[in-house]
Amino acid sequence: MAFTALDVKKLREQTGCGMMDCKKALTESDGDFDKAVEYLREKGLAAAAKKAGRIAAEGMVYAAADVANKVGVVIEVNAETDFVAKNDSFQTFVKEVADVVMAQNPADVEALMACKLGEQTVEAALQEKILVIGENIKIRRFARFEGVCSAYVHGGGTHGVLVQFDTDDATAAKAEFTAFGKDIAMQIAAANPGYLCEAEVPASVVEKEKEILLAQISNDPKLAGKPEPVKVKMVEGKIGKFYKENCLVDQAYVKEPDISVSKYVENTAKELGADIEIVKFVRFEKGEGLEKRADDFAAEVASMMK
Repeated sequence: MAFTALDVKKLREQTGCGMMDCKKALTESDGDFDKAVEYLREKGLAAAAKKAGRIAAEGMVYAAADVANKVGVVIEVNAETDFVAKNDSFQTFVKEVADVVMAQNPADVEALMACKLGEQTVEAALQEKILVIGENIKIRRFARFEGVCSAYVHGGGTHGVLVQFDTDDATAAKAEFTAFGKDIAMQIAAANPGYLCEAEVPASVVEKEKEILLAQISNDPKLAGKPEPVKVKMVEGKIGKFYKENCLVDQAYVKEPDISVSKYVENTAKELGADIEIVKFVRFEKGEGLEKRADDFAAEVASMMK
């Protein structure tokens, strides 16, 4: 019995299983829908799918850079509890998926699911991990850079940073550059800049910030009476502080607050006799923007007493 893409879609919606698993189930069941559902249940995949509705906002962020192949990756994989982040099996899975991203360069998470991880797909490996660990697990996002990269993971996976630099291979191979790259990544993890430099800040963001600063001045009893041209000039002066707080190269370097990050880059380039430029960066924080699970401890205890 033949089946169509709509049948695969319907089976996926009903069971919550992955697209490739549903396709395989229909193939193995010769297109019989009921047998396909039974097949998924027998394989334990439908049981894994039941966990898909649970909130997964814990887990870990991982970042790595392959110096030899000049590629770097940062990835976030979520689970339901922070205990899972300490699980060796879970950590190994996250690192293996990061390796897949490095090697196969998927366009997005959906494409990543169809990539090969050993003898199976990432999606199949994920379903298997859900069954073994017993929690909902989701590959949330990743970023991949090609070029000279540095990576940093903080707090066992609470934060991950990936930075791309423009420099020559000989410089990138030096231990001094490795230490420098880690310093920049740690700066990003700690200071959380929103942009690389002033030129990257959208005009709309700058204008909004100016509006806020002007409103603050107008609401200050000591400054409210100032002429508008004076207020505007004060805002222009204050916007410099915004850049210093939000633009990486303008930030005070954490290890040496008397100099900026751009000055640290300049000093390092001079010491190594090379040209070094920060091209771009990405910073992931575990669970940022996700709904957190609100456990009712009293209800949990009460349910145990019944």
